[in-house]
Amino acid sequence: MKIRVLGAYGAEGLAQRPSAFLLDDRVLIDGGTVGGALASAEQLAIEHALVSHSHLDHIAGLAYLTETLALCEARTPLTIASLEPVVTALRTSIFNDTVWPDFTKLPSPQAPVLRFEPLREDVEQRVSHLWVRPVPVNHTVPTSGFIVHDDTSALIYSGDTGPTDALWKAAREVRRLRAVILECAFPNRLAGLADVARHMTPELIRRELDKLPPDVPVLIFHVKPQFYDEIGEELAEVSGSRITMLEQDKTYVL
Repeated sequence: MKIRVLGAYGAEGLAQRPSAFLLDDRVLIDGGTVGGALASAEQLAIEHALVSHSHLDHIAGLAYLTETLALCEARTPLTIASLEPVVTALRTSIFNDTVWPDFTKLPSPQAPVLRFEPLREDVEQRVSHLWVRPVPVNHTVPTSGFIVHDDTSALIYSGDTGPTDALWKAAREVRRLRAVILECAFPNRLAGLADVARHMTPELIRRELDKLPPDVPVLIFHVKPQFYDEIGEELAEVSGSRITMLEQDKTYVL
């Protein structure tokens, strides 16, 4: 499985893009940024977008992606797949002909460039060429992490979450697990804010590590750009080489 990091951050900064990951050139995990990292021809190859939750820093790029698909007369629509509450939020609050055009009806109702696919919670199901199991996590709105695998490797994506249990319990059942992509939004000194916003800090990650399968690399994303160096220093004290911060624009092969 190939993972291209389109955006690795929890907000926008100078040359720092919100969270988005492209699997095997065909499936997005979240879409905080798309067009800012991919040429139009590359965008046309995207078939599905797995969306962890409805917050803007995870979906903004999907709005522009659907516009690109419409303008370029894409032959294949984008299918956004997520838990039912997330699908409902995107339908009613984003692609609603007020905030953004309803591309489930454009360019025509017979041949739209956007479709939605509700996923069943905690059930493995097929999305494109991958198997995906959405597992609810602990955030301020309905959110899932994803367990994703093909025939050779698996990864776990936490989505936005504070300390959680169900995802890590499910992780211990996963074969050929090659990486955990885990968020860390705030430094330790902002633990109170992290608690309210339900995000991770390095200290919380230190405690979560005991719940994770042992020896699996942990790749950090969703760092707020303002705190990148501070969080990096604190993570370095947690678990040495097991934890690394994802590099934007880099492609990882699992």
